[in-house]
Amino acid sequence: MNRILVVDDDPSIRETFEDYLTVSGYEVRCAGSAEEALQSWTEYQPDLVITDVRMPGMSGINLLERLRENDEDADVLVITAFEDMETAVAAMKAGAYDYLVKPLDLDQVEILVGRCIRDRSLRRRIRHLSLEASSEHSVTRLVGRDPRMIAIYKLIGVLAENRTTVLVTGETGTGKERVARAIHFNSSQAAEPFMAVNCTALTETLLESELFGHVRGAFTGAVQSRKGFFELAGAGTVFLDEIGSTDADFQAKLLRILEDREFYPVGGERPRKTEARVIAASQRPLEELVRGGTFRGDLLFRLKVVEIRLPPLRERRGDIPLLAWHFLARICDELHREPMEISAQALRKLESYAWPGNVRELEHALTRAVVLARGPVIGEEHLALDAGALASRDEEQAEPLPRTMAEAEAAHVQRILKETGGNKRKTARILEISRARLERMIERHGLEV
Repeated sequence: MNRILVVDDDPSIRETFEDYLTVSGYEVRCAGSAEEALQSWTEYQPDLVITDVRMPGMSGINLLERLRENDEDADVLVITAFEDMETAVAAMKAGAYDYLVKPLDLDQVEILVGRCIRDRSLRRRIRHLSLEASSEHSVTRLVGRDPRMIAIYKLIGVLAENRTTVLVTGETGTGKERVARAIHFNSSQAAEPFMAVNCTALTETLLESELFGHVRGAFTGAVQSRKGFFELAGAGTVFLDEIGSTDADFQAKLLRILEDREFYPVGGERPRKTEARVIAASQRPLEELVRGGTFRGDLLFRLKVVEIRLPPLRERRGDIPLLAWHFLARICDELHREPMEISAQALRKLESYAWPGNVRELEHALTRAVVLARGPVIGEEHLALDAGALASRDEEQAEPLPRTMAEAEAAHVQRILKETGGNKRKTARILEISRARLERMIERHGLEV
Protein backbone atom coordinates (compact mmCIF):
# COMPACT_ATOMS: atom_id res chain seq x y z
CA MET A 1 0.00 0.00 0.00
CA ASN A 2 1.39 3.44 -0.96
CA ARG A 3 2.15 5.77 1.94
CA ILE A 4 1.27 9.46 2.04
CA LEU A 5 2.40 12.04 4.62
CA VAL A 6 0.06 15.06 4.97
CA VAL A 7 1.57 18.19 6.55
CA ASP A 8 -0.73 21.05 7.59
CA ASP A 9 -1.23 23.08 10.75
CA ASP A 10 -5.03 23.00 10.26
CA PRO A 11 -6.49 19.86 11.92
CA SER A 12 -9.62 19.94 9.73
CA ILE A 13 -7.55 19.83 6.53
CA ARG A 14 -5.44 16.98 7.89
CA GLU A 15 -8.60 15.07 8.80
CA THR A 16 -10.16 15.68 5.38
CA PHE A 17 -7.07 14.39 3.58
CA GLU A 18 -6.74 11.39 5.87
CA ASP A 19 -10.38 10.32 5.47
CA TYR A 20 -10.51 10.84 1.70
CA LEU A 21 -7.15 9.24 0.82
CA THR A 22 -7.68 6.29 3.17
CA VAL A 23 -10.95 5.48 1.39
CA SER A 24 -9.03 5.74 -1.91
CA GLY A 25 -6.71 2.96 -0.78
CA TYR A 26 -3.69 4.82 0.58
CA GLU A 27 -1.97 4.59 3.96
CA VAL A 28 -1.98 8.09 5.45
CA ARG A 29 -0.02 9.72 8.28
CA CYS A 30 -0.40 13.37 9.32
CA ALA A 31 1.95 15.98 10.79
CA GLY A 32 1.00 19.37 12.20
CA SER A 33 4.25 21.10 11.25
CA ALA A 34 7.23 20.83 8.94
CA GLU A 35 9.46 20.01 11.89
CA GLU A 36 7.22 17.10 12.86
CA ALA A 37 7.17 15.93 9.24
CA LEU A 38 10.97 15.80 9.11
CA GLN A 39 11.00 13.65 12.23
CA SER A 40 8.50 11.24 10.63
CA TRP A 41 10.23 11.16 7.26
CA THR A 42 13.05 8.71 7.99
CA GLU A 43 10.91 6.24 9.90
CA TYR A 44 7.75 6.40 7.75
CA GLN A 45 9.40 6.62 4.29
CA PRO A 46 6.31 7.95 2.47
CA ASP A 47 5.86 7.64 -1.28
CA LEU A 48 4.39 11.16 -1.38
CA VAL A 49 4.30 14.25 0.85
CA ILE A 50 1.42 16.75 0.67
CA THR A 51 2.29 19.97 2.47
CA ASP A 52 0.82 23.41 3.06
CA VAL A 53 3.12 26.36 2.35
CA ARG A 54 2.33 28.74 5.21
CA MET A 55 2.73 27.15 8.63
CA PRO A 56 4.16 28.34 11.96
CA GLY A 57 7.91 27.74 12.06
CA MET A 58 9.41 26.13 8.97
CA SER A 59 7.47 26.77 5.74
CA GLY A 60 6.36 24.12 3.28
CA ILE A 61 8.94 25.39 0.77
CA ASN A 62 11.72 24.93 3.32
CA LEU A 63 10.40 21.44 4.06
CA LEU A 64 10.43 20.66 0.35
CA GLU A 65 14.05 21.81 0.04
CA ARG A 66 15.12 19.75 3.05
CA LEU A 67 13.40 16.62 1.73
CA ARG A 68 14.94 17.02 -1.71
CA GLU A 69 18.39 17.45 -0.14
CA ASN A 70 17.98 14.12 1.64
CA ASP A 71 16.36 12.33 -1.30
CA GLU A 72 16.37 13.78 -4.80
CA ASP A 73 13.52 11.40 -5.71
CA ALA A 74 11.22 12.73 -2.97
CA ASP A 75 7.79 13.59 -4.40
CA VAL A 76 6.03 16.56 -2.83
CA LEU A 77 2.65 18.16 -3.61
CA VAL A 78 2.40 21.74 -2.35
CA ILE A 79 -0.88 23.35 -1.19
CA THR A 80 -1.10 27.04 -2.07
CA ALA A 81 -3.73 29.78 -2.05
CA PHE A 82 -4.96 31.11 -5.39
CA GLU A 83 -3.45 34.53 -4.70
CA ASP A 84 -0.13 32.95 -3.75
CA MET A 85 0.87 31.73 -7.22
CA GLU A 86 4.38 33.17 -6.91
CA THR A 87 4.94 30.70 -4.10
CA ALA A 88 3.67 27.90 -6.34
CA VAL A 89 6.22 28.85 -8.98
CA ALA A 90 8.96 28.87 -6.34
CA ALA A 91 7.82 25.43 -5.18
CA MET A 92 8.03 24.00 -8.70
CA LYS A 93 11.53 25.43 -9.09
CA ALA A 94 12.51 23.79 -5.80
CA GLY A 95 11.45 20.39 -7.18
CA ALA A 96 7.79 19.98 -6.20
CA TYR A 97 5.93 17.36 -8.24
CA ASP A 98 2.92 19.68 -8.58
CA TYR A 99 0.73 22.01 -6.52
CA LEU A 100 -2.85 22.08 -5.25
CA VAL A 101 -4.85 25.33 -5.14
CA LYS A 102 -7.18 26.25 -2.27
CA PRO A 103 -10.09 25.74 -1.97
CA LEU A 104 -9.24 22.09 -2.57
CA ASP A 105 -11.07 20.00 -5.16
CA LEU A 106 -10.87 16.46 -3.77
CA ASP A 107 -11.36 14.89 -7.21
CA GLN A 108 -8.37 16.87 -8.48
CA VAL A 109 -6.43 15.79 -5.38
CA GLU A 110 -7.08 12.12 -6.17
CA ILE A 111 -6.03 12.57 -9.81
CA LEU A 112 -2.76 14.28 -8.88
CA VAL A 113 -1.95 11.77 -6.16
CA GLY A 114 -2.64 8.83 -8.48
CA ARG A 115 -0.52 10.31 -11.25
CA CYS A 116 2.37 10.98 -8.87
CA ILE A 117 2.30 7.43 -7.45
CA ARG A 118 2.22 5.90 -10.96
CA ASP A 119 5.09 8.08 -12.17
CA ARG A 120 7.13 7.16 -9.11
CA SER A 121 6.51 3.45 -9.72
CA LEU A 122 7.49 3.82 -13.38
CA ARG A 123 10.72 5.64 -12.47
CA ARG A 124 11.66 2.81 -10.14
CA ARG A 125 10.86 0.21 -12.77
CA ILE A 126 12.91 1.95 -15.44
CA ARG A 127 15.84 2.36 -13.03
CA HIS A 128 15.61 -1.34 -12.09
CA LEU A 129 15.56 -2.48 -15.69
CA SER A 130 18.46 -0.22 -16.61
CA LEU A 131 20.57 -1.76 -13.82
CA GLU A 132 19.80 -5.34 -14.84
CA ALA A 133 22.69 -5.49 -17.27
CA SER A 134 25.22 -5.15 -14.45
CA SER A 135 23.50 -7.64 -12.13
CA GLU A 136 25.44 -10.80 -11.31
CA HIS A 137 22.30 -12.87 -11.96
CA SER A 138 21.04 -10.78 -14.85
CA VAL A 139 18.09 -12.19 -16.80
CA THR A 140 20.02 -11.34 -19.95
CA ARG A 141 22.43 -14.19 -19.26
CA LEU A 142 21.78 -17.13 -21.58
CA VAL A 143 23.15 -20.60 -20.86
CA GLY A 144 23.94 -23.37 -23.33
CA ARG A 145 26.71 -24.85 -25.46
CA ASP A 146 24.55 -26.39 -28.16
CA PRO A 147 25.81 -25.24 -31.59
CA ARG A 148 22.45 -23.57 -32.29
CA MET A 149 22.74 -21.56 -29.07
CA ILE A 150 26.32 -20.56 -29.91
CA ALA A 151 25.06 -19.27 -33.27
CA ILE A 152 22.35 -17.28 -31.44
CA TYR A 153 24.95 -15.71 -29.11
CA LYS A 154 26.93 -14.55 -32.13
CA LEU A 155 23.81 -13.13 -33.74
CA ILE A 156 22.92 -11.26 -30.54
CA GLY A 157 26.35 -9.65 -30.63
CA VAL A 158 25.76 -8.45 -34.19
CA LEU A 159 22.25 -7.19 -33.43
CA ALA A 160 23.42 -5.31 -30.34
CA GLU A 161 25.47 -3.06 -32.61
CA ASN A 162 22.53 -1.87 -34.74
CA ARG A 163 18.85 -0.93 -34.45
CA THR A 164 17.39 -3.63 -36.71
CA THR A 165 13.90 -4.93 -35.95
CA VAL A 166 14.06 -8.54 -34.69
CA LEU A 167 11.56 -11.41 -34.56
CA VAL A 168 12.22 -14.09 -31.92
CA THR A 169 10.35 -17.38 -32.36
CA GLY A 170 10.18 -20.58 -30.34
CA GLU A 171 7.95 -22.63 -28.09
CA THR A 172 6.68 -21.27 -24.80
CA GLY A 173 9.35 -21.21 -22.12
CA THR A 174 12.34 -21.27 -24.47
CA GLY A 175 13.54 -17.82 -23.36
CA LYS A 176 12.32 -15.41 -26.04
CA GLU A 177 12.19 -12.43 -23.69
CA ARG A 178 15.65 -13.24 -22.34
CA VAL A 179 17.02 -13.07 -25.88
CA ALA A 180 15.33 -9.70 -26.38
CA ARG A 181 16.82 -8.41 -23.12
CA ALA A 182 20.25 -9.73 -24.10
CA ILE A 183 20.10 -7.76 -27.36
CA HIS A 184 19.02 -4.60 -25.54
CA PHE A 185 21.37 -4.74 -22.54
CA ASN A 186 24.41 -5.51 -24.69
CA SER A 187 23.71 -2.54 -26.96
CA SER A 188 24.81 1.09 -26.66
CA GLN A 189 21.22 1.87 -25.55
CA ALA A 190 21.47 -0.36 -22.44
CA ALA A 191 20.84 2.62 -20.16
CA GLU A 192 17.55 3.33 -21.96
CA PRO A 193 14.33 1.57 -20.81
CA PHE A 194 13.38 -1.95 -21.89
CA MET A 195 9.56 -2.04 -22.02
CA ALA A 196 7.91 -5.47 -22.35
CA VAL A 197 4.24 -6.23 -22.94
CA ASN A 198 2.43 -9.55 -23.47
CA CYS A 199 -0.06 -8.89 -26.26
CA THR A 200 -2.34 -11.74 -25.15
CA ALA A 201 -2.71 -10.41 -21.60
CA LEU A 202 -4.58 -7.21 -22.55
CA THR A 203 -7.68 -6.30 -24.50
CA GLU A 204 -7.00 -4.47 -27.76
CA THR A 205 -8.02 -1.12 -26.25
CA LEU A 206 -5.79 -1.56 -23.22
CA LEU A 207 -2.93 -2.82 -25.39
CA GLU A 208 -3.07 0.30 -27.56
CA SER A 209 -3.32 2.53 -24.50
CA GLU A 210 -0.33 0.75 -22.92
CA LEU A 211 1.84 1.11 -26.02
CA PHE A 212 0.64 4.35 -27.61
CA GLY A 213 -0.70 6.19 -24.56
CA HIS A 214 -4.00 8.07 -24.55
CA VAL A 215 -5.41 11.55 -24.20
CA ARG A 216 -7.83 12.62 -21.53
CA GLY A 217 -11.38 11.50 -22.28
CA ALA A 218 -10.31 8.98 -24.94
CA PHE A 219 -12.40 6.29 -23.24
CA THR A 220 -14.30 5.66 -20.03
CA GLY A 221 -11.89 6.04 -17.12
CA ALA A 222 -9.32 8.09 -19.04
CA VAL A 223 -9.42 10.98 -16.57
CA GLN A 224 -5.99 12.23 -17.63
CA SER A 225 -3.56 11.90 -20.52
CA ARG A 226 -0.94 9.17 -20.26
CA LYS A 227 2.24 8.38 -22.16
CA GLY A 228 2.62 4.93 -23.68
CA PHE A 229 5.61 2.58 -23.85
CA PHE A 230 6.70 3.81 -27.28
CA GLU A 231 7.13 7.29 -25.83
CA LEU A 232 8.49 6.26 -22.44
CA ALA A 233 11.06 3.92 -23.99
CA GLY A 234 12.95 6.81 -25.54
CA ALA A 235 15.75 5.28 -27.61
CA GLY A 236 15.39 1.95 -25.79
CA THR A 237 13.47 -1.19 -26.73
CA VAL A 238 9.79 -2.16 -26.87
CA PHE A 239 9.35 -5.94 -26.67
CA LEU A 240 6.04 -7.26 -28.04
CA ASP A 241 5.47 -10.83 -26.88
CA GLU A 242 2.94 -13.02 -28.73
CA ILE A 243 2.53 -10.48 -31.52
CA GLY A 244 0.48 -13.01 -33.49
CA SER A 245 -2.49 -12.57 -31.15
CA THR A 246 -3.12 -8.93 -32.16
CA ASP A 247 -5.97 -7.81 -34.44
CA ALA A 248 -5.80 -6.15 -37.85
CA ASP A 249 -6.31 -2.61 -36.54
CA PHE A 250 -3.41 -2.85 -34.13
CA GLN A 251 -1.21 -4.46 -36.79
CA ALA A 252 -1.84 -1.50 -39.11
CA LYS A 253 -0.79 0.95 -36.39
CA LEU A 254 2.34 -1.05 -35.60
CA LEU A 255 3.22 -1.12 -39.31
CA ARG A 256 3.03 2.69 -39.35
CA ILE A 257 5.47 2.86 -36.43
CA LEU A 258 7.94 0.59 -38.20
CA GLU A 259 7.66 2.53 -41.46
CA ASP A 260 7.32 6.16 -40.34
CA ARG A 261 8.49 6.02 -36.68
CA GLU A 262 5.33 7.79 -35.54
CA PHE A 263 2.05 6.89 -33.82
CA TYR A 264 -1.17 8.43 -32.55
CA PRO A 265 -2.15 8.17 -28.86
CA VAL A 266 -5.61 6.69 -28.33
CA GLY A 267 -8.04 9.56 -28.93
CA GLY A 268 -5.21 11.85 -30.10
CA GLU A 269 -5.21 13.97 -33.25
CA ARG A 270 -1.50 14.72 -33.53
CA PRO A 271 1.16 12.09 -34.25
CA ARG A 272 4.11 11.56 -31.94
CA LYS A 273 7.57 10.32 -32.86
CA THR A 274 9.37 7.34 -31.37
CA GLU A 275 13.00 6.25 -31.47
CA ALA A 276 12.36 2.91 -29.78
CA ARG A 277 13.55 -0.33 -31.30
CA VAL A 278 10.94 -3.07 -31.75
CA ILE A 279 11.64 -6.71 -30.91
CA ALA A 280 8.65 -9.02 -31.37
CA ALA A 281 8.16 -12.65 -30.36
CA SER A 282 5.75 -15.44 -31.19
CA GLN A 283 5.44 -19.12 -30.31
CA ARG A 284 3.18 -19.64 -33.34
CA PRO A 285 4.68 -19.43 -36.86
CA LEU A 286 3.54 -16.07 -38.23
CA GLU A 287 3.74 -17.43 -41.77
CA GLU A 288 0.89 -19.80 -40.90
CA LEU A 289 -1.14 -16.87 -39.56
CA VAL A 290 -0.49 -14.91 -42.76
CA ARG A 291 -1.77 -17.81 -44.84
CA GLY A 292 -4.78 -18.03 -42.54
CA GLY A 293 -5.56 -14.35 -43.08
CA THR A 294 -5.16 -13.28 -39.44
CA PHE A 295 -1.77 -11.57 -39.76
CA ARG A 296 -0.54 -8.99 -42.24
CA GLY A 297 2.16 -10.18 -44.63
CA ASP A 298 3.68 -6.70 -44.96
CA LEU A 299 3.99 -6.45 -41.16
CA LEU A 300 5.68 -9.86 -41.03
CA PHE A 301 8.31 -8.65 -43.50
CA ARG A 302 8.90 -5.54 -41.39
CA LEU A 303 9.23 -7.55 -38.18
CA LYS A 304 11.31 -10.32 -39.68
CA VAL A 305 14.30 -8.26 -40.76
CA VAL A 306 16.27 -10.71 -38.64
CA GLU A 307 14.72 -13.84 -37.13
CA ILE A 308 16.07 -15.79 -34.17
CA ARG A 309 14.63 -19.29 -33.79
CA LEU A 310 15.07 -20.74 -30.29
CA PRO A 311 15.29 -24.54 -30.19
CA PRO A 312 13.13 -26.39 -27.62
CA LEU A 313 14.99 -27.86 -24.67
CA ARG A 314 14.27 -31.46 -25.75
CA GLU A 315 16.33 -30.79 -28.90
CA ARG A 316 19.39 -29.64 -26.93
CA ARG A 317 19.48 -32.17 -24.10
CA GLY A 318 23.22 -31.74 -23.74
CA ASP A 319 22.53 -28.31 -22.22
CA ILE A 320 20.23 -29.66 -19.48
CA PRO A 321 22.99 -30.37 -16.89
CA LEU A 322 24.57 -26.98 -17.56
CA LEU A 323 21.22 -25.22 -17.16
CA ALA A 324 20.36 -27.25 -14.07
CA TRP A 325 23.57 -26.28 -12.25
CA HIS A 326 23.15 -22.65 -13.32
CA PHE A 327 19.57 -22.47 -12.05
CA LEU A 328 20.40 -24.35 -8.84
CA ALA A 329 23.10 -21.85 -7.88
CA ARG A 330 20.82 -18.91 -8.54
CA ILE A 331 17.81 -20.43 -6.77
CA CYS A 332 19.84 -21.27 -3.65
CA ASP A 333 21.11 -17.70 -3.58
CA GLU A 334 17.63 -16.22 -3.99
CA LEU A 335 16.12 -18.52 -1.31
CA HIS A 336 19.08 -17.95 1.05
CA ARG A 337 19.99 -21.63 1.04
CA GLU A 338 23.47 -23.09 1.32
CA PRO A 339 24.88 -24.28 -2.05
CA MET A 340 23.33 -27.60 -3.08
CA GLU A 341 24.20 -30.43 -5.45
CA ILE A 342 22.21 -32.61 -7.85
CA SER A 343 22.55 -36.38 -7.63
CA ALA A 344 23.52 -38.39 -10.70
CA GLN A 345 20.10 -40.11 -10.65
CA ALA A 346 18.32 -36.74 -10.57
CA LEU A 347 20.40 -35.48 -13.50
CA ARG A 348 19.53 -38.57 -15.54
CA LYS A 349 15.87 -37.98 -14.76
CA LEU A 350 16.14 -34.37 -15.92
CA GLU A 351 17.86 -35.45 -19.14
CA SER A 352 15.21 -38.08 -19.93
CA TYR A 353 12.28 -35.69 -19.49
CA ALA A 354 10.60 -34.15 -22.57
CA TRP A 355 10.25 -30.64 -21.02
CA PRO A 356 7.07 -29.43 -22.72
CA GLY A 357 7.48 -26.15 -20.80
CA ASN A 358 11.15 -25.92 -21.86
CA VAL A 359 13.70 -23.88 -19.88
CA ARG A 360 11.06 -22.17 -17.76
CA GLU A 361 9.66 -25.52 -16.64
CA LEU A 362 13.16 -26.72 -15.73
CA GLU A 363 13.69 -23.64 -13.57
CA HIS A 364 10.34 -24.10 -11.82
CA ALA A 365 11.02 -27.81 -11.21
CA LEU A 366 14.37 -27.03 -9.58
CA THR A 367 12.87 -24.25 -7.47
CA ARG A 368 10.31 -26.73 -6.11
CA ALA A 369 13.06 -29.28 -5.49
CA VAL A 370 15.15 -26.79 -3.50
CA VAL A 371 12.12 -25.94 -1.35
CA LEU A 372 11.32 -29.62 -0.67
CA ALA A 373 14.86 -30.92 -0.13
CA ARG A 374 15.98 -30.93 3.51
CA GLY A 375 19.57 -31.90 2.89
CA PRO A 376 22.31 -30.52 0.61
CA VAL A 377 21.52 -32.80 -2.35
CA ILE A 378 18.67 -32.72 -4.87
CA GLY A 379 17.53 -36.30 -5.43
CA GLU A 380 15.16 -37.70 -8.02
CA GLU A 381 12.49 -37.99 -5.30
CA HIS A 382 12.46 -34.16 -5.14
CA LEU A 383 11.63 -33.81 -8.84
CA ALA A 384 7.88 -33.79 -9.55
CA LEU A 385 7.87 -34.59 -13.27
CA ASP A 386 5.09 -36.05 -15.42
CA ALA A 387 5.82 -39.75 -15.85
CA GLY A 388 4.24 -39.63 -19.30
CA ALA A 389 6.92 -37.22 -20.48
CA LEU A 390 9.78 -39.41 -19.23
CA ALA A 391 10.17 -41.07 -22.62
CA SER A 392 13.29 -42.23 -24.39
CA ARG A 393 14.52 -40.26 -27.38
CA ASP A 394 13.52 -43.09 -29.72
CA GLU A 395 10.00 -43.21 -28.31
CA GLU A 396 9.76 -39.44 -28.50
CA GLN A 397 10.80 -39.40 -32.16
CA ALA A 398 8.34 -42.21 -32.94
CA GLU A 399 5.33 -40.22 -31.71
CA PRO A 400 3.07 -39.17 -34.60
CA LEU A 401 3.24 -35.46 -35.28
CA PRO A 402 0.07 -33.34 -35.48
CA ARG A 403 -0.95 -32.74 -39.07
CA THR A 404 -2.38 -29.22 -38.70
CA MET A 405 -1.68 -26.15 -36.58
CA ALA A 406 -5.03 -26.65 -34.84
CA GLU A 407 -4.09 -30.22 -33.87
CA ALA A 408 -0.68 -29.06 -32.63
CA GLU A 409 -2.25 -26.30 -30.54
CA ALA A 410 -4.85 -28.67 -29.08
CA ALA A 411 -2.24 -31.31 -28.23
CA HIS A 412 0.07 -28.81 -26.55
CA VAL A 413 -2.67 -27.20 -24.47
CA GLN A 414 -4.02 -30.62 -23.45
CA ARG A 415 -0.52 -31.69 -22.37
CA ILE A 416 -0.04 -28.61 -20.18
CA LEU A 417 -3.52 -29.05 -18.69
CA LYS A 418 -2.61 -32.61 -17.77
CA GLU A 419 0.72 -31.49 -16.33
CA THR A 420 -0.98 -28.94 -14.07
CA GLY A 421 -3.74 -31.31 -13.00
CA GLY A 422 -6.37 -29.23 -14.79
CA ASN A 423 -5.37 -26.00 -13.02
CA LYS A 424 -6.46 -23.39 -15.57
CA ARG A 425 -4.74 -20.46 -13.88
CA LYS A 426 -1.41 -22.31 -13.79
CA THR A 427 -1.92 -23.58 -17.36
CA ALA A 428 -2.56 -20.06 -18.66
CA ARG A 429 0.56 -18.81 -16.89
CA ILE A 430 2.75 -21.55 -18.45
CA LEU A 431 1.26 -20.91 -21.91
CA GLU A 432 1.64 -17.13 -21.36
CA ILE A 433 -1.97 -16.45 -22.38
CA SER A 434 -4.95 -14.97 -20.55
CA ARG A 435 -7.39 -17.17 -18.63
CA ALA A 436 -10.18 -16.07 -20.98
CA ARG A 437 -8.19 -17.11 -24.04
CA LEU A 438 -7.46 -20.51 -22.47
CA GLU A 439 -11.19 -21.03 -21.84
CA ARG A 440 -11.90 -20.28 -25.51
CA MET A 441 -9.23 -22.76 -26.64
CA ILE A 442 -10.60 -25.48 -24.35
CA GLU A 443 -14.10 -24.95 -25.73
CA ARG A 444 -12.93 -24.74 -29.37
CA HIS A 445 -10.89 -27.94 -29.25
CA GLY A 446 -13.15 -29.82 -26.83
CA LEU A 447 -10.28 -30.47 -24.42
CA GLU A 448 -10.53 -32.46 -21.21
CA VAL A 449 -9.92 -30.59 -17.96
